[in-house]
Amino acid sequence: MLKVHDIKKNYENQQVLKGVTFHLKKGESFGLLGPNGAGKSTLIGILTGLIRATSGSVTIEGLDLNKETNRAQQMIGIVPQEIALYLHLTAKENLIFWGRMYGLKGKELKSRVQETLQLIGLEDRANDKVKVFSGGMKRRVNIGCSILHQPKLLIMDEPTVGIDPQSRNHILETVKMLNNGGMTIIYTSHYMEEVEYLCERMAILDHGSIIAMGDQHELSELVGNQREIIFTIKREHGQSEIDRVCQYIHDEDPLKEIVIHGNQIKIFDQHPQQLLSRLIQGVTALNVQIISAEIVEPNLENVFLYLTSKKLRD
Repeated sequence: MLKVHDIKKNYENQQVLKGVTFHLKKGESFGLLGPNGAGKSTLIGILTGLIRATSGSVTIEGLDLNKETNRAQQMIGIVPQEIALYLHLTAKENLIFWGRMYGLKGKELKSRVQETLQLIGLEDRANDKVKVFSGGMKRRVNIGCSILHQPKLLIMDEPTVGIDPQSRNHILETVKMLNNGGMTIIYTSHYMEEVEYLCERMAILDHGSIIAMGDQHELSELVGNQREIIFTIKREHGQSEIDRVCQYIHDEDPLKEIVIHGNQIKIFDQHPQQLLSRLIQGVTALNVQIISAEIVEPNLENVFLYLTSKKLRD
């Protein structure tokens, strides 16, 4: 369905993408992950034909995106991170407008608009202006506009940012249904549980390169015997307790990498039970109150953390 081969992108003296390669089968759901600045947005721009790569190629069902841009773009739907709607128009009017932009008209357009309103759960709000909608409802219309032309490849860039749990759940179920119906999905999100739920395979992009790719089990194996230890401590004097605990861990093992997130301290170790026991004794001796201490089995979020040493939501 999609072949991305050795994509490189340079801006002046900076190389943003450094030879990205991956292939997607028809009907596959693929998670594209990476910290801010990793090159995800640039890669999405290239995959949609909006940005020209410095070198490399993208083919969609055999069509070269650079040489047959218009035909290839007809197969793509894009759900941008920012809302791309006309707020003074109704939900139905927005769908009609974008449907016409895709070349739909007459009975086909009317039918697609009705089907889409039903799919996104807004039949009863079809004639309400988008400006009065909640964030979740706007997101649902945003998705509706991207699938009116029934694309073969749907690229979704953080489609659930800042919405209520009900709308988020509805969007996830909609994506799942579209994928089960044969639509190929590229999904990027800072919410690991969404990617775990939706995607068969994932790629982690960092500093312009894919540093890992596979299904969840394959990615988890990259951690090997390492397990994540999470300490949650009570902060009574600002950053003081965090600094003291980190200094203690550093004194115990100067090479141990520490990740701080709020009042949590995260580290990886091959013998977590032994280390956890020592740390509890040491931290207690510092008169720092431990709220919780746990060992986490590998999941997508701590695999990401292990590989990039960054918290994805940062």
